[in-house]
Amino acid sequence: MAAKPPARLRATTGVVTGFVLRLIRGSIPCTQAALAAALSIDLATVQGWESGRRPLGNTKAVALLGLRRRLSALGAAPAVLGLLDPAMEADQVISAALDPPDSAGPHPLGLWVHNRDTAHLLACALTGTVPQALAARLSGYRRMPSASAALLRSGERTDFFEHLRETADAAHPGDALLRRQAFYLVSYDRGAETASWTAQALLLHRGHLARRGWSEHWAQARSTAAALARLGDPQPLLDFIDRSLIGDDTAETANLNYWAYWLGGIRLPQSNDLFMQDRGPIAWDPIALMRGLVDGLPQAPGYVDLYTHTLWALLTAHPWLPQASPVLATDLTTRIERLIDGCGITPRVRRELAAVHYLLRDHT
Repeated sequence: MAAKPPARLRATTGVVTGFVLRLIRGSIPCTQAALAAALSIDLATVQGWESGRRPLGNTKAVALLGLRRRLSALGAAPAVLGLLDPAMEADQVISAALDPPDSAGPHPLGLWVHNRDTAHLLACALTGTVPQALAARLSGYRRMPSASAALLRSGERTDFFEHLRETADAAHPGDALLRRQAFYLVSYDRGAETASWTAQALLLHRGHLARRGWSEHWAQARSTAAALARLGDPQPLLDFIDRSLIGDDTAETANLNYWAYWLGGIRLPQSNDLFMQDRGPIAWDPIALMRGLVDGLPQAPGYVDLYTHTLWALLTAHPWLPQASPVLATDLTTRIERLIDGCGITPRVRRELAAVHYLLRDHT
């Protein structure tokens, strides 16, 4: 007898999607009552969606498609409307942690590779703050609700992080994606228990930080180093760049591919990390990737080394980029000059910024 396909993942909370729906409504702008009237639904339904009590992610696909189209027709900002899917993905992850299903099945963290939007919306629920990159996209909307509207209760956050630690510890060797993404999300917890667990995890994975060439361990090492940088320990990320990235064409390709996916340049969801090693014709727009890196450079001080090296690698691989986008090249030149004139950057960052500045000199 053929095995039954896995049941559709259902969310038991819709707090993140509710937060995004409020953003969408604010971008129109309209009241809950006006939105309900425009959608021909009752007010209680809109209130249930926005509060998270009635998860929007459990709506039938056809109805959800119709809702998106109606919201767009009402004037919802595309940048905010585009957060609806990542928000529902975030709610699935939260639901799996706070209300695990009775039957064994795939964990949402192991089903697809998250991009920045999903990770940042999860951050809203875990920290009550909007990451700078997301806040920049939402600036200018008059009725943006506070990120605290998406914040999980204290006990829920404790349970969530405990579930992530247990999930990462129990992951099988073949669950590399699940383990990697669980570890990254744990880095949003600043509690003492997580700090101890993270230190132990670093001991287990430190050897991967120096491994050359692509493997599933390369992706794990990258996420581990990035998570530790978030927690205030930049050295593993510096080691990763020096030992597992610089001078390795396969690793440089993997890094660019992952950045493109992370920033939304690769639209198709990826079910594992293998897309990072693809060295065929690029499936993403180098100009869009450059724009995302330039915009993010001043917003993530803990990742300046990784942003800078990636920009250097991108421009080295595609030296035509400044000519294709002179306005963007000018913006990057200005930001580089500010960084070089400042202090606190590593010698490698200073060298790579100088090299990028040299590449830009004829186009600004």
